[in-house]
Amino acid sequence: MRSRAVTVPLLSILLLAACATGTTQRGAPAAAGAVDPGAGAWRTWVLGSGKELRLPPPPDAQATAAELQQVRSLAGQRDAAALERIRRWDFWSPAHQWNDILIDTSAANPIPGGSGIRAFAMMNVALHDALVAAWDSKYAHSRRRPGQVDGGLATAVAVPQSPSYPCEHSVAAGAAAAVIAHVYPKEAQRLSALADEAARSRIAAGAAFPSDTKAGLELGRAVAARVIAHMGTAGGKWTGTVPAGPGLWKGTNPVGVDEVQWTRLVLTSPSQFRPAAPPAPDSPERAAELAEVKNFKRTPFTNSKVSYWQFGQQGQPGVTFRLSEEVGRRLAEDGLHASAPRAARAYALVHVAHYEGWIASQDAKFHYWTARPNQFDPTITTVIPTPPFPTYPSNAATLVMAPTVVLSYLFPREAPRYQGWAKQFGESRLWAGIHFRSDVDSGWQIGRRVGEAVVERAKRDGS
Repeated sequence: MRSRAVTVPLLSILLLAACATGTTQRGAPAAAGAVDPGAGAWRTWVLGSGKELRLPPPPDAQATAAELQQVRSLAGQRDAAALERIRRWDFWSPAHQWNDILIDTSAANPIPGGSGIRAFAMMNVALHDALVAAWDSKYAHSRRRPGQVDGGLATAVAVPQSPSYPCEHSVAAGAAAAVIAHVYPKEAQRLSALADEAARSRIAAGAAFPSDTKAGLELGRAVAARVIAHMGTAGGKWTGTVPAGPGLWKGTNPVGVDEVQWTRLVLTSPSQFRPAAPPAPDSPERAAELAEVKNFKRTPFTNSKVSYWQFGQQGQPGVTFRLSEEVGRRLAEDGLHASAPRAARAYALVHVAHYEGWIASQDAKFHYWTARPNQFDPTITTVIPTPPFPTYPSNAATLVMAPTVVLSYLFPREAPRYQGWAKQFGESRLWAGIHFRSDVDSGWQIGRRVGEAVVERAKRDGS
């Protein structure tokens, strides 16, 4: 006897989660208030702690005086092109810049299955841990910014009120560029050049010493190496066989079956939130669901929404790019982008939920191996191609619900809008003819539980 999952109203889910929740300047830093001075003690994802990679002391006063001459020299060479580079790398947070770069890189180099989802999770975890480590070193050494050493230095940005060493923009550049290059090795040279440009822009802006940027790049790359070692390997290779029988998926190459064994950051096991079994193939419930898919009256509106969610990310399906874009906008709107570690925390929480949702959804798919609607009834037509893996649960429903629960925790006033995303993306898969109602409901259930697990972790991360 199968226990049906209870469908919880989406708005209630998200609202409950929410409730649980440059101009040239001179002299001292212009930003008001110290920037999260305790961030070096925040809980990390992969590093043992922020102090695991604590940097040695910065150069002494004599070396600093020599470096200051380099900063002054670059400040005197600012032309329109240099100021544009400074402006670009200073805009919003370092995490924002590198999420934009990963979006563009991913759009130009699509990769199958969950690999793109993992790329965003890896990069944002690396950014988070690298910036926590940076804040540990910043406040361990408390090096003054160039403009604090020389009150007459003209700076091209509002310099954050945090110690200078290491440079946070360089830390982020080293971490993010290394992770993206791991995923897209053909882009490595371009990414390395961008990281160097980001670091140089902070010296030219008068916000950092050369040794701050050098140490920052090295620290970021060291963190990236640990994240790649922890999350970036292929994992176990599936050695099973596709089962045969009534109501089971038919195919020879189930995409993503290996990804069930990817390294997890929150889930205790891939099956932690595995739902109850789907309707039996000969049950009245399955017959009713099959009729719902077959008899659904498509309209230009429903077809347009199917296409939007399938192709709306520069031709790619899902919400991966949208998640990064949304986090960036909301952080800026709330004025939180000025804290590099706090911004990185938000990106990491959202993308970890997305990534863990993928693992949990794939686990259930390859546990039940349920046939797609058009495998039950070949006369069913679809709006988009049927994905090459089992139907139950819906990846789409899981992958939109998990991060939107976290988004609702971070930005509670936006919860109703995130509810709209979750409802429409999930429903669109039924409208497309590629999923049953129980697929969508179970996907929402998994995603909600994954999102809640990430939120619970966030509440205990010390931020």
